[in-house]
Amino acid sequence: MEQYRNLTGNSGVKSYEIGADYITIEFNDGAIYRYTHASAGKENVERMKGLARAGQGLSTFVSTTVSKLYERKEK
Repeated sequence: MEQYRNLTGNSGVKSYEIGADYITIEFNDGAIYRYTHASAGKENVERMKGLARAGQGLSTFVSTTVSKLYERKEK
């Protein structure tokens, strides 16, 4: 997993992993969620990938747009 840059300093996201059709996000509480094109929609997943790379806005996007659309959750 790649460390999330957290440019604002107050994100709940710790790290992420990007694949061709998914993004896996680890939050500071240790929970890990995988969002896929099939579960959350291609447009949403691609937006999350961009936010992850930018290091800003990912946690907010997850909580406001795709929070329950994950394929799987660990922890």
